[in-house]
Amino acid sequence: MMKKIVVLFALLASIGQAFAQSRVNFSGLVTDTHAAPIHGANVNLLNTNYSTVTDAKGAFRFNKVPAGTYTLHVSSIAFAAVNQTITIADGRQFTSIQLSEASNRLDEVVVTAQKSEESAQQVPFSISTLSAKQVQDYRVWNLKDITAIVPNLYSSNPGDNRNVTSIRGVATTSYDPAVATYIDGVNQFSLDTYIPQLFDVERVEVLRGPQGTLYGRNAMGGVINVITKQPTNETTGFAELNYGSYDQKRISLGMRTPLVKDKLYLGVAGLYTGFDGFYNNLYNNTKLDKQHTFMGNYYLKYLATQNFSLTLNVKNYANRNNGPFALAPSPADALATPFQVSQNATTKMVDNILNASLTANYAGKGFIFTSSSAYQKNYRYYTVPIDGDFSPVDAVTINNNYGPQFNKVEVGTQEFRFTSPASASKIRWTTGLYGFYRYAPTKSATGFGGDAAVNTNIERNYGWAAYAQATFVIDPKWDVTAGIRYDFEHKKGRVAGLYIPGGSDPIVSQNDSSATAHFNAFSPKVSLAYHASEANNLYATYSRGFRAGGLSQLGADPTQPPLYAFKPEYSNNFEVGSKNSLLNNKLRVNVSLFYIGINNAQVPTLILPQGLTVTRNAGKLHSKGAEAEVAATVLKGLDLSYNFGYTHARYTNLQVPSNGAVVNLNGNHQVYTPDITSMLAAQYAYPLDNKQTKLILRGEWRYLGDQYFDLANQIKQDGYSTFNARFGVSTKRFDLFVWGSNLSNKHYIDYAYDFGAAHLGNPRVYGATLSTRF
Repeated sequence: MMKKIVVLFALLASIGQAFAQSRVNFSGLVTDTHAAPIHGANVNLLNTNYSTVTDAKGAFRFNKVPAGTYTLHVSSIAFAAVNQTITIADGRQFTSIQLSEASNRLDEVVVTAQKSEESAQQVPFSISTLSAKQVQDYRVWNLKDITAIVPNLYSSNPGDNRNVTSIRGVATTSYDPAVATYIDGVNQFSLDTYIPQLFDVERVEVLRGPQGTLYGRNAMGGVINVITKQPTNETTGFAELNYGSYDQKRISLGMRTPLVKDKLYLGVAGLYTGFDGFYNNLYNNTKLDKQHTFMGNYYLKYLATQNFSLTLNVKNYANRNNGPFALAPSPADALATPFQVSQNATTKMVDNILNASLTANYAGKGFIFTSSSAYQKNYRYYTVPIDGDFSPVDAVTINNNYGPQFNKVEVGTQEFRFTSPASASKIRWTTGLYGFYRYAPTKSATGFGGDAAVNTNIERNYGWAAYAQATFVIDPKWDVTAGIRYDFEHKKGRVAGLYIPGGSDPIVSQNDSSATAHFNAFSPKVSLAYHASEANNLYATYSRGFRAGGLSQLGADPTQPPLYAFKPEYSNNFEVGSKNSLLNNKLRVNVSLFYIGINNAQVPTLILPQGLTVTRNAGKLHSKGAEAEVAATVLKGLDLSYNFGYTHARYTNLQVPSNGAVVNLNGNHQVYTPDITSMLAAQYAYPLDNKQTKLILRGEWRYLGDQYFDLANQIKQDGYSTFNARFGVSTKRFDLFVWGSNLSNKHYIDYAYDFGAAHLGNPRVYGATLSTRF
């Protein structure tokens, strides 16, 4: 098999242009529809290091550009971004770009979904995007806020600020997510090490459907790509202050600047959030879930030459939550007395995350080489034992504060990637190697009154992957994409258990034991695209994804084997769709149909009172549905958008153990999967004394259909609607808005555990936002 992979790499590498290219000085002019120059517009040659901003006359210039065909992307505040295909040769050294006001047409969006920059409308599978402006308009502060904005996506908070996300019925049910999250090209490896807060964002891309070929493990349902803003040769900055109900505060500021023009760039941004919590603890009449966080984003880029760059990106996240897991004992209790709980054991959760990456990029004569090295660390614990029964009874508590040698997860990843040059036209290809190492020592004690059970679990796993994908342009209307990936993973786990009766010596409940397991997976992909025109595209795609296998405890019975291996979970996705830009890009209509089959479905079961989670390959799942995304500039200044998703996800085979017996749950609904997601938004911008000052009014309606939170389908949330609104004034440098979310104050279950504990969605919240750009 390795020989086949090496041969495939050699074939794709040979496609690169091995001959020297002539280089041309290329310049251009950016104006508005009245021929007035636009100062400060961002101009980029996609998939290259050529990036600049226009001067006061709207002019830009690139020196010594290799001859070839490129995509030029131009964007500016208050104008709709455009993509323009250009051919740079000795006889073509100048171009003119005209930008329309943002109120007159939609942006042309660039994404990196296939690990190279390209138009979102040309990608042959479903992808949703949120620009920096849309992130602001929707008030997306956390990744879970994209629920319903993205069709068939549901994300919620189980009570500890780690989002549980599903797409198209492929749901996250363990610490190995079903939806992979990437921030600035780095995989946020697990639920421990990813950062959910959003700020200083350039765009968010959501790839729906399995993405195993290019992204590998745990991209079964799709991928969320978050790209933060990068510095340029122009010094820019921002500051924003939000204040709302429940003493909610969100303060962010940042600056991007060249330290040495055309050579060294710096970006620094920080975010502080805090609020008093939505919940009251009736046991001691205090606020619960009172928390504050700090997040930093630090970016340093060195452009040694136009062909070689180094980028250092560091992010840190510190969360202090006084009252995590504000859960009612049951959904009925949660809805009967909203945001009121009674817990006798409360604590503070300390959660520290560090993500750092170093990326090297080299543009050769016939290829682009990228190396990405990343390190992630998470240290997370409760300062004192936390309530485990979510009641005023002193029945169950959980303690995991055993020092920094435990409950600290560390991950290292390395990716080497070769892609075709930006000027490639007939064949575009990507090939690479990926490797990782993870160390996760955990220790926790479950207390039962005066007794306690202490479990220690140390997990080490490593893996590597090789992948390749190529798009062949048959003719201007037809192209085909094919790719394959091979993943290998090794896991080793060690467990030990003690039972400590009150006032007595510890009893060994589980001898110190270890086990290993090996897994591998092939993830092919093939798609056919038909471009009826530049604005109308049809596609059909097959793709495969997988969620990594693992080692699981069978339970607390010392007579049973301590650990056993469960297999990877596989998904096969078939999709057809159509992407259309109409009326001079005033209307965008994207629709798709999909079918997903999942084998070896991993089903976790919580064993109480021991607090162990047992995972088994227990079923098969079929999911099918439809999606539509419509965006339109109806009149000058009036924008409408409607996103719709329908998912029919059922287990065709599901056998789970219960009290020594096996329960047949064939035909049951998948968890965390609303059958319908729907979002309608309208925004009107009314110009005042000049084009730079506008009054803006925005309204949103979101609907989530029926969904279930347990495999037995006993815990259900009926379909419900929420309403959001925003009103304010926007100028060239300042914005001032007042806003409200969940205006009808709808009470609904946002997350529930299979044993019944439930967490509500946020209540009605009002607030105001003041921001500035410079």
